[in-house]
Amino acid sequence: MTEQEILKFWQENKIFEKSLQKDEGDFVFYDGPPFATGLPHYGHILASIIKDVIPRYQTMKGKKVPRKWGWDCHGLPIENLIERELNLKTKKDIEKYGVENFNKKAEESVLRYADEWKKIIPRIGRWVDMKNDYKTMDWQYTESVWWTFKRLYDKGLIYEGCKPMHICPRCETTLSNFEVTQNYKEIKDWGVTMKFELKDEPGTYVLAWTTTAWTLPGNVALAINKDIVYCKIKSPISNLKSTEFFILAKNRIKDILKDQPYEIVEELKGRDLIGKKYKPLFDYYFKDEKLENSENGWKIYGADFISIEEGTGIVHIAPAFGEEDMQLGQEEKLPFIQHVDTEGKFKPEVKDFADFNVKPKGNPRETDEKIVKWLEKENKLFAKELITHSYPFCWRCETPLLNYAANSWFVNVVRIKDKLLKNNKKINWVPKHLQEGRFGKWLENARDWAISRSRYWGAPLPVWRCEKCGEIKVVGSVEELGVKIDNLHRPYIDKVELDCSCGGKMKRIPEVFDCWFESGSMPFAQAHYPFENKEEFEKNFPAEFIAEGVDQTRGWFYTLLVLSTALFDKPAYKNVVANGIILAEDGQKMSKRLNNYPDPMEIVEKYGADSLRYYLLSSPAVAAESLNFSEKGVDEVHKKVIMRLRNVLAFYKMYTNNSHVTRYSLRVTNILDKWILARLKSLTREITEKLDNYELDKAARPIADFIDDLSTWYIRRSRERFKEENEDKNNAVSATRFVLIEFSKLIAPFMPFVAEEIYQNLKSPRPRQTKRGGQISNLKIKESVHLEEWPKISNQSLVESSQTLLRDMEEARKIVSLALEERAKAGIKVRQPIATLKIRSTKSEIRNNKELLNLIKDEINIKEIIFDKRIENEVEIDTTISDDLKKEGIVRELSRHIQDLRKKAGLKPQDRISLLIETDKNGEKLIKQFENEIKKGTNTISIEFSPNNGEETKIDELKFKIEIKL
Repeated sequence: MTEQEILKFWQENKIFEKSLQKDEGDFVFYDGPPFATGLPHYGHILASIIKDVIPRYQTMKGKKVPRKWGWDCHGLPIENLIERELNLKTKKDIEKYGVENFNKKAEESVLRYADEWKKIIPRIGRWVDMKNDYKTMDWQYTESVWWTFKRLYDKGLIYEGCKPMHICPRCETTLSNFEVTQNYKEIKDWGVTMKFELKDEPGTYVLAWTTTAWTLPGNVALAINKDIVYCKIKSPISNLKSTEFFILAKNRIKDILKDQPYEIVEELKGRDLIGKKYKPLFDYYFKDEKLENSENGWKIYGADFISIEEGTGIVHIAPAFGEEDMQLGQEEKLPFIQHVDTEGKFKPEVKDFADFNVKPKGNPRETDEKIVKWLEKENKLFAKELITHSYPFCWRCETPLLNYAANSWFVNVVRIKDKLLKNNKKINWVPKHLQEGRFGKWLENARDWAISRSRYWGAPLPVWRCEKCGEIKVVGSVEELGVKIDNLHRPYIDKVELDCSCGGKMKRIPEVFDCWFESGSMPFAQAHYPFENKEEFEKNFPAEFIAEGVDQTRGWFYTLLVLSTALFDKPAYKNVVANGIILAEDGQKMSKRLNNYPDPMEIVEKYGADSLRYYLLSSPAVAAESLNFSEKGVDEVHKKVIMRLRNVLAFYKMYTNNSHVTRYSLRVTNILDKWILARLKSLTREITEKLDNYELDKAARPIADFIDDLSTWYIRRSRERFKEENEDKNNAVSATRFVLIEFSKLIAPFMPFVAEEIYQNLKSPRPRQTKRGGQISNLKIKESVHLEEWPKISNQSLVESSQTLLRDMEEARKIVSLALEERAKAGIKVRQPIATLKIRSTKSEIRNNKELLNLIKDEINIKEIIFDKRIENEVEIDTTISDDLKKEGIVRELSRHIQDLRKKAGLKPQDRISLLIETDKNGEKLIKQFENEIKKGTNTISIEFSPNNGEETKIDELKFKIEIKL
């Protein structure tokens, strides 16, 4: 069966739907919603595969696992897409185009690739309900988000405030702190040391350093540390017409002056400088009579956050552009100057640079360079240098962000931080280090969460404010509005006015929700809780399992925990798997522009979905590490795992045709059968334990090892057993079928297609092991492997006996490997029998195990094994080849050649042949001596000797011409 045929089988027979018909209770899984504005990439596919494995596993363990797909519909990613398509550059362009028209375009575009997603996700073998999906833009979803907001507001966890935040000047809206962390880049900026002349000491300058020259027109103060030692120095700089004096931290002099000569005139404590006034670099606001608190401006203040790790030990303060700056400004009642607008441009008052973009997208330091040149011209620049540092960019449109004091609505995360940390300890993180590391550290430093956005396409904040008295009303449901409304989006919701108790009219504030608030509300909003499904949700909350990329430690994982803790005082999930990032093969970010990665669907069609699934599941990417994607790696999985397993199935069918076995029980007597069943028991225990711990990579990797053992050891060593029509063949056939069917169940969550292929080929009544005499009895068959029960783990006594056998077989295989190395060193082919093998270990458990010793003899092709502690190496072989041994070697080579001729003729193993052989008297004599062995090994009825037959082959010094006749 091809994967496409299996997909058709699942769909026509509604196998997924049948798998949901369980009675043992729900296993709750939350699926984070993706955007459908683009096609799924390898990151989506990896996360989807992880999300498929655990539900399939839990289903086979008897759990009902509903899997509801969702779509993330709101937010700036969609807005940016529409802006590009309509060639809209700014918010003013959007408003000119019309909010209603703009949002209609956004709504039409939200699911533009949904049909492709609905083809791709099933094609990779994932089972999820994409018909009854939830959408964050549905009014029911928004109503649950409103309920969440009001609940938090009533608890005192929502407030409106002005805080320094990062804004995107192109999008003209704020970003939450975890959004900012998503896109830092290394860039070069000007590190500028400015000269602030003291008002009462002409010619004496305080030196301050910054990497944001564009903030200098908003400077209102300088900050120093009162406990740091500062120096007043004299430096004869060549470009100065007269001697000037400079003040900076003593420990920073050498770094700032480099190799310039200087003289320390005076040492000062920081407290000696506090209160001194200085002349502003720019006077745009200095003489503004309307500026509040101007009397407190342009002075030196003490601040604990000043260090001497970089710069001059003196910091320039612009309260509108930094958290510490704003805090000092509030404490000291400093003037508040916001000389940059929300579009990132200098305001008209900044006459020398009016309308300049302060951090242009194409060249982020372009404006800073203009400011530096101006400072240099005005003799206000002490030094400049290009430095490389990390700077945040908008994760949506790649515009440099600005640290900017802005109004927003916040969730008071700091107030519930202790509860967040407590709830985090209840979560099983995979990998474990994320709990106290990346995620735990993020929680420890959590700040209040800005949840409002000054945008258009989003769930509207349910806040109405009176134009007359300023009173606000927070609405928690559509019913509370008191009016009928079909569309909760802007601009329709903005038309709803409420009556205020003062007699005035309340209008909705224009902001919409941060889309992360919506996705964090997903557990209850998808169910329209608490308006519907109240009992069902509360019974099944929190989820047993979620999974996404490791970047969601500061995204969805975080918002889920914040909202669930704030609302229900418990985490939203019990177990979380965080996958790593998929990179191009050279370690670079995957880029459509660079075309540096293969199309995922081309990989699936070329190698099969199971090959891609197993490649990703067995990789470090499952454990939050990065993976350099390699098509060669998928190809290797296809050849060494999938095709090798299919070859085992093909071998079984070739010798049985699935009709040979007339009874379905066996007596497990052959050591190979005992061993492969022991391997199966061990594998079952290992995969079960790892899946129970959500360690998918550790569960997946042993699968390849088992397939290798099954193919290259069990099947290869059992080949001759399959050729004989006897009891041992029946045992081998039944054991192989049992192993393949049980193995198909073990791999079903990982490789659902090949698991189904094996199961459908072998699903006639098949054996099950019982406790009586090693017998195997019948079982009722299922329609699909994915409707099967998960294999049970054997009891401890069986496990212990299995472990003993596994250990003994491992030792035997080690001896075989060492002996084959010795043969290779001696240049003796494996088909050439040798007399003896000596083994040094006298304590070996296999010493008295005749079955294992015979296995070793047959594999190495030796006549006798001797245990001898006196030999120097672990094993030694006798390299002397007698005439009799040489004859046996010739016969084996001859048999191999006949088998090759059978293959070329397209014969099946059960096809019987006759041979016509032309050779000399010595060759004829040799063949007659070993006639029975040759007939048995090549399924030959008779051998005749005739001249001039076949193509000549030479084995040692003998020549043979062989012709096959049916």
